[in-house]
Amino acid sequence: MLLTLCLAFALGVGCGVSDIGEECDTSNSTDECVDGAVCTNEADGINRCRKLCDTMADCPAGTSCNGISGGSNKSCQPD
Repeated sequence: MLLTLCLAFALGVGCGVSDIGEECDTSNSTDECVDGAVCTNEADGINRCRKLCDTMADCPAGTSCNGISGGSNKSCQPD
């Protein structure tokens, strides 16, 4: 059992990344978030993972495709 846990952590399975909507540390980082998401700085001062986008059509209702301060990425940010 312990060997399985150690192997999982060694392979990165146990390290985890943040899902969309969860907090992250570094604005514009795609390494901290699930695939297809980026760490986005928000008005409340907390960074959260948001879906990457190119146009408004990429975003679900209630969000807008906007640029992220300090980089060239765009994310679906709450309206």
